[in-house]
Amino acid sequence: MTSIRRWLLGWLICGLAAASAVAAFGIFHTAREEASELFDYELRTVALSLPKNIETAEAVDPKKGPQFESISDDLILIEIWDQSGALVYHSRQAPVLARMPEGIRTIERSEMHWRVLGLQQPDRFVQVAQPVSVRDALALRLALHTLWPLAVLMPVTVALVLFVVGRGLAPIGALSRLLGTRSLDSLEPIHLDDKVPVEIHPLVDALNDLLHRLNVASTAQRTFIADAAHELRSPLAALKLQLQAAEKNGTLKGDGQTLERIDRRLNRLIRLVQQLLTLAHEDAESASAGTVVSLRKIGEQAVGDLSLLADDKQIDLGLESRSSVTDDDACNVLADSHGVSVLLNNLIDNAIRYTPEGGTVDVVLIRSGDRYGFEVTDTGPGIPEEDLNRVLDRFYRGQHTKGTGSGLGLAIAARIAQRQQLVLSLRNNADGRGLTASVSGFLKVG
Repeated sequence: MTSIRRWLLGWLICGLAAASAVAAFGIFHTAREEASELFDYELRTVALSLPKNIETAEAVDPKKGPQFESISDDLILIEIWDQSGALVYHSRQAPVLARMPEGIRTIERSEMHWRVLGLQQPDRFVQVAQPVSVRDALALRLALHTLWPLAVLMPVTVALVLFVVGRGLAPIGALSRLLGTRSLDSLEPIHLDDKVPVEIHPLVDALNDLLHRLNVASTAQRTFIADAAHELRSPLAALKLQLQAAEKNGTLKGDGQTLERIDRRLNRLIRLVQQLLTLAHEDAESASAGTVVSLRKIGEQAVGDLSLLADDKQIDLGLESRSSVTDDDACNVLADSHGVSVLLNNLIDNAIRYTPEGGTVDVVLIRSGDRYGFEVTDTGPGIPEEDLNRVLDRFYRGQHTKGTGSGLGLAIAARIAQRQQLVLSLRNNADGRGLTASVSGFLKVG
């Protein structure tokens, strides 16, 4: 599992360590180069500051002589030649180097490297030398002295990074604790104070949106259960009262109207239970890839299944095609066959129930580009414009709705369309007679 804290600390500390190492390497080499230049300057200074009469002090103890008490023999070697080229002075306890040309250079003598400066003066030639090993040791010491601030800065910076990352991620921990202490029934939005960083606000907004949708879904579920209980309770109570009354007055056996009313209520109950089961099934189903199905075959089967219901009301029910759909076009699409069948059956059944006797219900296959669809058009009363956006809600029935029903037919159709990523729309016909339910978005196959 990836940790933001570990990721930040790892990259920051490793990056800081790498940057410090590069900086230390640069500082170290720069300090050594500057120290080498400083030692070269020191050689030139010594050469220029030698007394004019130093060659007369050949037998004099150097410690008492020309005031070189501060110059150690293993640090600097001094040699002087007169105008005739004779060596007139050299430091005690030091090897004699051959005379070099004027200038500064590095030479090797007896497996030992020397940094040598030759300086021609009017009456003599001065040569000052220093072992390279001594120079390197002194330069290394000076370079290391320049690194100690960086060595102190590194742990201080690491501690600062730990502190800053901890403080920066503290709001996330506080938000986690806040959510962890909430009850299961608490779906109210999360309220933040002004101290919360602005970077946390998008996360909180997303959580609040999720909580809002959960609250809406929970409310819809509770409403669904209450409405379903009410829809089941009313016909059951009426059926029970009717049976009790028929039993008391003796009409249960002889009165055909009583049996007919009981039969209608039972059919309504059976239809309601079937719709509830279908809706529960669609809610539990997830979106699937689907298979290749023929919209024409599904339409023909739906028209055949509901033809008896249409005949009872003398309604002309048929299947047509338009918008680039020919009669021999199978309209093969990628979809869930069962879901599309239930969707179309609900739309046709809804149209038949609200279309008066002698009316017309047409199932029309349509095409737009590489997308197929179908429309169910009736000659019924239509739907008031203010109810068009609400009739797809579960158990919603407009005030002007006639006939019996539970308000689940269109809700089931809308749920199936949503699950299969289709577009279901309702519109009143232009001539003012009836309603058209349009379903589009089927992807053409083949």
